[in-house]
Amino acid sequence: MQQPVRIAIDAMGGDNGASVCVPGAARLLARRPDAAFILFGDEAIIRPLIDALPALAKASRVVHAPVAIKMGDKPSQALRQGRRSSSMWMALEAVKKGEADVAVSAGNTGALMAMAKFCLRTMAQIDRPALAAIWPTLRGQSIVLDVGASIGADAQHYVDLAIMGAAMATIVFDIPEPTVGLLNVGVEEIKGIEEVKAAARLLREAKLPNLSYHGFVEGDDIGQGTTDVVVAEGFTGNIALKTAEGTAKQAYAVLKAAFNASFVAQMGALLARTALMEVKQKIDPRNTAGGVFLGLDGIVIKSHGNTDPVGFCAAIELGYEMVRHDLQTRIKVSLAHAQEAKLAISAPAAVVETGAENDSKRMSA
Repeated sequence: MQQPVRIAIDAMGGDNGASVCVPGAARLLARRPDAAFILFGDEAIIRPLIDALPALAKASRVVHAPVAIKMGDKPSQALRQGRRSSSMWMALEAVKKGEADVAVSAGNTGALMAMAKFCLRTMAQIDRPALAAIWPTLRGQSIVLDVGASIGADAQHYVDLAIMGAAMATIVFDIPEPTVGLLNVGVEEIKGIEEVKAAARLLREAKLPNLSYHGFVEGDDIGQGTTDVVVAEGFTGNIALKTAEGTAKQAYAVLKAAFNASFVAQMGALLARTALMEVKQKIDPRNTAGGVFLGLDGIVIKSHGNTDPVGFCAAIELGYEMVRHDLQTRIKVSLAHAQEAKLAISAPAAVVETGAENDSKRMSA
């Protein structure tokens, strides 16, 4: 019999705190009865909610945390004031101590990343963690990273992102070799900044197992689902994510206005109700409400701050799947393969330096 997946929940995180986190956990338990929960937060608020859900109460324990990180707190402020005594920190620390297998929070993204990096540290070979999001596409879904964990990237960081994203995709999509594309301003090899072109060269020449390098992809390829994984640095990825979310809301608002414009339009909407509901279900952000912090020495899931119990349940379930399918080991194995393939940006740099030295010697002669 499998051991239960132990889930640490920052029950005070997000816009609605325990009123969303507790019923979200209850929904997950109904779907995954082998889950167990540790809920961190104000016990006076959490306890009555759990007591009203006997099955959840049996599978959970509550740990009082006197501090709740606010959504508007700066990461440095949250780290300074909430370290040790906040529900967010205590959930992360449970993973560090081995008391939980995954931590889930709907709280302040910047604060969660700062605390996670400080508390859990990063894996060996990973300089900076990344936030990976599941993106609805015309083909189904893709994974996009980084969508905001850190700004800027060198070639090696792009390669690390590709490796981590592919490891996650093998779990989420159940495919052995996910296709990976680098987000760029064009698909031609001559286009893009030097760091992206260098990363493309490394991925193309290394021929890593467990991923299939597709090449460059453009912004419209994300929604098309051209590749299973799309790699971008955090600034670009975050803008792409926010743009897509805004466009989806805009399209929904335009359609709603059009179908309410006249009696005939309303009749058309009634006839198209089934199709419209399918579209709404496909783009419903609650179905992809969890982002995964990749590269940390522990699994951390970030749920949307304004999510509801359905969305928070989806985020917890994503964490459950990452634990059950051993995300951390998959990433470590892939990183080892990358190291064997000498995928380090310093290697090409050394070749360039040696060539420059030879040119200098010939000129001196």
